[in-house]
Amino acid sequence: MKALTYHGPHNVKVENVPDPIIEAQDDVILRVTATAICGSDLHLYRGKIPQVSHGDIFGHEFMGEVVETGRDVKDLRKGDRVVIPFVIACGECFFCKLHQYSACETTNPGRGAILNKKEITSPAALFGFSGLYGGVPGGQAEYVRVPKGNVGPLKVPPVLSDDKVLFLSDILPTAWQAVKNAQVGKGSSVAIFGAGPVGLLCAACARLLGAEQIFSIDHNNYRLAFAKERYGAIPINFDDNDDPAAFIIENTTGNRGVDAVIDAVGFEAKGSLTETVLSNLKIEGSSGKALRQCIAAVRRGGVVSVPGVYAGFIHGFLFGDAFDKGLTFKMGQTHVQAWLPELLPLVEKRLLTPEEIVTHYLPLEDAVHGYKVFEKKEEECRKVILVPGAATPEAARERASALSNTPLEPLNPVQP
Repeated sequence: MKALTYHGPHNVKVENVPDPIIEAQDDVILRVTATAICGSDLHLYRGKIPQVSHGDIFGHEFMGEVVETGRDVKDLRKGDRVVIPFVIACGECFFCKLHQYSACETTNPGRGAILNKKEITSPAALFGFSGLYGGVPGGQAEYVRVPKGNVGPLKVPPVLSDDKVLFLSDILPTAWQAVKNAQVGKGSSVAIFGAGPVGLLCAACARLLGAEQIFSIDHNNYRLAFAKERYGAIPINFDDNDDPAAFIIENTTGNRGVDAVIDAVGFEAKGSLTETVLSNLKIEGSSGKALRQCIAAVRRGGVVSVPGVYAGFIHGFLFGDAFDKGLTFKMGQTHVQAWLPELLPLVEKRLLTPEEIVTHYLPLEDAVHGYKVFEKKEEECRKVILVPGAATPEAARERASALSNTPLEPLNPVQP
């Protein structure tokens, strides 16, 4: 089969690799019909994540058609169309029973990014995300092995096209969890740092849940323009305004700041010169600039929600400010399986239309170009869908959005 493989920083290739096979009797073999490039994939692409090996297959946002199942798989049959959560969870351990699936303690033999050696359990395995998270081959391929087939795959209705449901694999539940963690509700004010795919879907979810005032902070004007036009967000360009928190405070009731902030940027935020030097010297693992702005922009007693990926130490965390303001922090990988039952109906009712953020539909063969335009923000790229077997971008778009020809409808808040 063909798959996107890693060969060093900024060096990926689409090449022939062995087909996956059943390795455990609750495995599923999936023919991938659509997969996407995620912002988290860029951390791997840039060589920022340890334990990535030459030949590793990337991709944790994918869906497709079941072609084979192990004998212990109960509810899936050949031909079923499913979307796959990026978190691989057993469904039976202590954490899975709490519906904290990204903390599953049985699927990952690695350590994750945890530095504390006293930690005795690992976070869940993730598709296509290095040896730190299980070394499981990802879904930017024609076929993929899906472990724990009784827990992860979600059957999707035939009336929904691939691009409508693909993002249930990661970025839609990630945005939903981030907004829920931020306690956004009717009349809330929220600042979202980062207007990439997750940040934009955070704005969509926040608006749906009744947020009255949404600030969107990013370096790219075309992303900010979309956030303003589609979700009514107040745009702030970080390059034009190096202190967005000051602007946010000045434009909230009583100059108190927003009720909640969402850091959808993570450890590769554009930081200070000091942070750049520390990062290059491997003294610091993450830039803290976005997080410091979040702490400054939120009101006393507010919530800081962090779906953005962090690793290692952070310079200038301002923990004293967080304590003095009485802030609540909620963060972590997404418990995807926990959110799917409530998100699928919202997509079916078109209360959430995640496909609206897609700008590029490409054949899997063009994945190298997809990574380039997504990383460099070329061609006003917001999100890339890759379609195995498609011969041209036009064919990729047609396959992925075959049932998506209805016009976008305005967002309607969820009724209490």
